[in-house]
This record gives sequence, structure tokens and C-alpha cells, in this order.
Amino acid sequence: MKRSSSISLLISVMIISGYDLCAKDSTTYGKTPAEYMPYGRFFEPYRRFFLEPLEYTGYGRNIPEPENITSVKIGFIGPIIRTISETTGGITNDIPLKVNQRTMRWDGYRASHEGALGIKMLQGAMLAIEKANSAGGYREKIPYHLVVKNDNGEWRSSGKAVVDLAYKDMVWAIVGTIDGANSHIAIRVALKIEIPIMNTADTDPTFVETNIPWVIRGITDDRQMCYLLADFAFKKMKLKKVAAFRVNNRYGRMSIDEFRDAATRLGFPFIAELNYEDGDIDYTSQLERIKNLDADGVITYGNARESALILNQMREMGMDQWFLGSDRMVTQEFLDIVGDTPGNIVAGYPYDPTRDDPVFDQFRNDFRERFGEYPETYASHGYDGVSMVIKAIEKAGLNRALIRDELVAMTSYHGVTGIKEYDTVFSDRSPAYLAILEDGKFEFYSFEEMLKIKHPSDG
Repeated sequence: MKRSSSISLLISVMIISGYDLCAKDSTTYGKTPAEYMPYGRFFEPYRRFFLEPLEYTGYGRNIPEPENITSVKIGFIGPIIRTISETTGGITNDIPLKVNQRTMRWDGYRASHEGALGIKMLQGAMLAIEKANSAGGYREKIPYHLVVKNDNGEWRSSGKAVVDLAYKDMVWAIVGTIDGANSHIAIRVALKIEIPIMNTADTDPTFVETNIPWVIRGITDDRQMCYLLADFAFKKMKLKKVAAFRVNNRYGRMSIDEFRDAATRLGFPFIAELNYEDGDIDYTSQLERIKNLDADGVITYGNARESALILNQMREMGMDQWFLGSDRMVTQEFLDIVGDTPGNIVAGYPYDPTRDDPVFDQFRNDFRERFGEYPETYASHGYDGVSMVIKAIEKAGLNRALIRDELVAMTSYHGVTGIKEYDTVFSDRSPAYLAILEDGKFEFYSFEEMLKIKHPSDG
């Protein structure tokens, strides 16, 4: 037998035998399990990336603090206005628009879908500012001030927002944003300006793969969530024929990427990968194709409303497969639409909001008192992001380069979303969780807890 064949057989045997290859290795980028590595654990790549800490070796650390300031400004960029967005294919102008009652879209345009998410992120950021000011503000002398910019309009809005925040508003750091395209633009502008950006909502795995030393991501990304979903789908539930049905934008295309690769490397490539447009309400043609392929699972990446409508249409068509999805499904909006008998549903999630944690409990109570409802993931991560920026400012002083240094030095941080663990490219690598819908609500499972879930064949 040839050596290559022997190695392939050995890999197959070890994968089939259990979870031995699933141990997360902190010396690999993104804590990628060996079996999900592009060439497996038995083939050494020519070069590995993103394992060395990013450094900023430029100018700025010796700039003295300004005098006679009346507030310490922190920038916020997010989709906070429901408008027509170029990033989803529309344009902004003053032409009156009508909603097409058949498609429920703006005629000729695509309405932004992220405004509600941005508002939650803003609420969390506001609460963090208010808490810091109630404690006396910057070094108990000067109040913090959140300068808010919307990036839900023209395609270049996030870049312009960074410029305005840095040069006109003179903020010391920026928190935001959600949309993957806007986030990539924002961080490239920040690189030129040399101002720290704390991202709390873009889960695109490629976000931190730009080698920009001014960027920190404070949320577990889709790389971690997809690995856990793949473990659950192919090892625990023993699925073999999974079809993908995702939104046709950067979020849907990039965020599902790690699940796609994991499925392929385990020997179960997608039997189909179809897409839909934001705002669609009829998915019959795509679902008919998936049904005819006899899929035993369907994974989607999109927003809560569209994901719920897809699921309802699947069930109406007699499709009772496992329905897998992203963290954006784990919302009350999704639950309200799918009703009482949605079938088997699982999603990845960046943290466990049901854990016993006094820090999180206090935040939940404070948030409810302030806004009249409990926080969800965008509010919670927005609060953590601004809190980390404030902690860095308190320690570093009013100097952007030093604030950046303090942020990247926080390799571990206990926030309201849990203990955050940062890697060499300043991305939160905290463990992801599974959110499984049980009796009308989502229950959350760690990797270890997932291993204990019984498969129907277990008896």
C-alpha cells in the first residue's frame, strides 16, 4: 500500500473512532481542530499565518495628553437608521418608494436589514458610557461622551464616519460595526488614520485576517460557531447530506464558509448551496430542489425573519430535516414567526446567556431597568466593547497608540458575555455554544455538554 493511502486510511479511522481529533489546539489559528485543517494534521503546510502577534511599530506613543478637554469622546458606528442601504444593493435618495405587496420589498431597491441590530448595540454602548460616568468619568474628573454615526446609508458611509469621528469629533477610539462590507472599509480607514477600532458584531471569519494592528474583535466569530455546528451535525446527529440555503450577501457567503469547509473535510460536502435575496418571502423553487435531493439537514445563514419564513415553508412542504443556522436566528422574532411546532432547530451562538454569572446578572438587571427589556447579543457585546475601551483609556491616558496597546494587552477579560480569550490577531476566541430549540425556547450547550446529547439511535 502506498504511503499516502496509508495516511488517508489512518485519518479516516481516527475520525470515525470519535472525538480524539476534535481537541482545540491553542497553537493553531482560530483554535481549528486538526481534522478541519486544510491538509489535516499529518501534512505540514509550507507556511502558517496569523500565529505571530500583530505589532504597531509606528509613531504616536509620545504624544502628550491634550489640555482643557471637557469630555472624553468614544465613537460609535452602526446601522441605527432603517433606510435604503447601498451595501444591500439599494441607493439613497429622496424618491418616494412603495412596498411591493407580493415580495414585501421596496420596489426597485433593497431595504437595509440591520437597523434593529444596530439599535441594540447602541443601547449596550450607551449603558457602558452611563455606568462609567456614574463612577465619575475619566479618572473621576471628566465625563465620557459617545459620538454616534450611522453607517446604514451609502456604501462608503462607514469610511466617512471613521474620518469624521477621528478628525472632526476627535474621538480616542471607535466601536462598531455590524455589516461585513462596512466593517472591512472602516478598519482600512482606521489603519491610515491610526485609531483603535473595537468591533463587537461582525462575525465574519476574515475580518481579522487583514493584519491591521489597530483592530480588536470582541465577539466569538463564525469560525468557532461553524466548527461546533459541524461537530453536532456530522458527528452527533450523523447527518450525511446537508444542503445550504443562505442569503445572497457577504454575511451569507463568508460566514458559512467554515461550516462548508468542515463538511467537505469530514467527507460530507454540501449536496447543494442555494441562495435568496434579502426581503424575499417565497422560497418554493429553492426548497423544491433541496427536497428532491433528499437532504437530511439544511443550514441557513441569514436574518431572523427570513430564516423563520424558510423554516415555515419547509415544514409546510413536509420537510422535517434538522434546520441549522446562525446566531441571528436566536431571537424572539424568530420564535414568534415559527410558532409552536418548528421541529428540530439548532444554531451557533457566541456565548451562553443562561449561565450563572453575577457580572451578567447585574448587567441584565441594569439594562432592563434602563431600556425596559432584557439585552440580547448585540447589546451585550456592545456593552463589553465600550467597557473594554474605557478600561484601556483609564489605564493608557488620552493617547490613541497607548489605548491600542492596552486593548491588545487584554488577552483575557471578564465581560458580561463571559471570559473573553484573545488570540494573536486580537480576535475573541471564547468557546462557541449551541442553541437548540426545546419546548419553545433556546437552550444552550457547550462543546462538552453537546457530547452528552443522545442521538435517536442511542436508545
